[in-house]
Amino acid sequence: MATTTFLPTREPFDGDAVLAFLAARAIDGVEEVRDGTYRRTLALPGGGAVLEATPRAGGVDAAVACEAAADEDAALARCRRLFALDVDPAAVLDGLGSDPLLGPQVRRRPGLRIPGVVDGWEIAARAVLGQQISVAAARRLAGRITAALGEPLRAPAGALTHRFPTPESVAGAPDDAFPMPRARARALRAVAAAGLALDDPADAWALLDVWGVGPWTAGYVALRLGDPDVFLAGDVAVLRALRALDGTLDDAAGWVPWRSFAVLHLWAGLTKADDVARRPEGRGPQTE
Repeated sequence: MATTTFLPTREPFDGDAVLAFLAARAIDGVEEVRDGTYRRTLALPGGGAVLEATPRAGGVDAAVACEAAADEDAALARCRRLFALDVDPAAVLDGLGSDPLLGPQVRRRPGLRIPGVVDGWEIAARAVLGQQISVAAARRLAGRITAALGEPLRAPAGALTHRFPTPESVAGAPDDAFPMPRARARALRAVAAAGLALDDPADAWALLDVWGVGPWTAGYVALRLGDPDVFLAGDVAVLRALRALDGTLDDAAGWVPWRSFAVLHLWAGLTKADDVARRPEGRGPQTE
């Protein structure tokens, strides 16, 4: 039986924007967005769970069905983190709202939140899968790998059928489980084998010591883990948005300590379909 609760946040809160971000990246079998609700499987200390989250004014209606009742608080904490419910939008507005370049966008959409994560390993894996490809391609690739390596649920919960693959299952998988370039498959295995905690934003920078991981991947993971001051200087969509605003990389110096939110607003300012397709996970330059 699911436990339902309301998770509050400070207004303004643009939950629909978080929902759209997650919908564009939803991995078949693991996640879905339907009728304004995000649903996904979770792996928790006591077993599996299914989370349902519906954003509304002031927060998120959350329902969790856990195999172990002791995991309910952990599941709700992951929902809070995923929807960035602990962010103070007034502080972000105060930091960026008067900026001559980004200020108008920030004032128009002060409720934007950077979507968080439910698991550090998962976001690191997704970032590697998204290297140099579009969001849609990364989503399809993650779905194929999940179908091959993810643990099936005991009984499907609608469209949810699997948990995201564990690091152990990825590290030990055969080559044909990875329908992607060998270099990227090697990088994914290397991240899986590294055994990094990836609980806090600072942990993401340890990824730079892993073969095949460069600054964009580590920075994107840090941003999604909640670091408010990451600037993805080599991100294709960021550079495109800066050009559209007649800005340069030098402008980022004025966005400290809110550069992650500056990146979010730059992404949000892109409206053309080909630009949207380049937002992470996907299109971060790597040189390894």
